Formats: sequence, structure tokens, C-alpha cells
Amino acid sequence: MKKLFSTAIMLLSFTVMDVSANQCPKALDFEIKRLGEDKVENLCQYKGKVILVVNTASKCGFTPQYEGLEKLYSEKKDQGLVVLGFPSHDFYQEPAPEQDIKDFCNLTYDVKFPMFTKVNVRGEKAHPFYKNLATETNSSPKWNFWKYLINKEGEVVKSYSMVTSPDGNKLTGMIDKLLSE
Repeated sequence: MKKLFSTAIMLLSFTVMDVSANQCPKALDFEIKRLGEDKVENLCQYKGKVILVVNTASKCGFTPQYEGLEKLYSEKKDQGLVVLGFPSHDFYQEPAPEQDIKDFCNLTYDVKFPMFTKVNVRGEKAHPFYKNLATETNSSPKWNFWKYLINKEGEVVKSYSMVTSPDGNKLTGMIDKLLSE
């Protein structure tokens, strides 16, 4: 009887550990539409990857960062990196409708990383995902191409300003560190 009880406790603990391992981290527990589509996705699907979140705009001096972001994504996606782009008109540089943004990204920069619906990224109207990023880092976007890094466990690690280049050592060094953990 004692052995049966011990076995039951052990099985229950494995079940509890398995359930907690499958839970979505707070930072990723959001649903959002893909850019120019009706398809809604849960960001939990990216748990287990290092995530670089970027608010983007098509008519900004930093728009050429799309090229560096795509290069970073293509070089490191097989190692576990994903770049998530979120167009925003908060800084008045993304006036286009979503299909035009999608076409611009594809035709001008051949963007393959996931792009999501146009959202507000700061202030009262910020999307809840961005509100959480700002709370976790104590830093909301000051301009387009503001970046946030999330580790494999779904914890927001750090934010980077728009002047941080996607191919600079400051960002890539941290990404490499997180990928190796």
C-alpha cells in the first residue's frame, strides 16, 4: 500500500510539472492578427525561442533596419531566434493600410519574419502586449524600431532603442547569449 501511494504521488508530481511546463508565460499570453490577414495567432507558439520584438514603420529614417532584421532572422532562425514585427502609426510614419504595409515589406525588403497587425505601442491605447513589454522593462518605445528581447522561457530580458542596429554587437551578442542558454 505504501509503495502504491508513493507511485501515485510520483505520477501526480510528473503531471503537475508537465502542466506547468506547457503553460504560456505572461509575456506571450496574447492573441493578435497577422498583418493583412484575418488569422489570429497566439504568441505562446514562440515559447522556447529567443524573440526579438520590433515596432516598425515604412516611412521612417530607421526603415532600412528591415534589411538587417531580415538578415538576422534568416541567419539565426534555425538556432531558435524569431523576429516579430508590429507596424505602428504612433509616430505618424505608418499611415498605410495593412495590405500596403505587407506588400511594402515583401517587395522592398523581402521580409519573411512574422509581421502582425498595426498596433499602438505606447500610452493608454497601447496593445496589451506592448503595455506588458513596457511594464517588464520600464521602457516604452520612444520611436519606431524600438526593440525588446524575450528569452526562451518567455521572460522579457531587455529593451533597445531605435539606434541599436540589428547587426550590431550590442544586440547580436545578447541574442547569441540567450540562444546558448
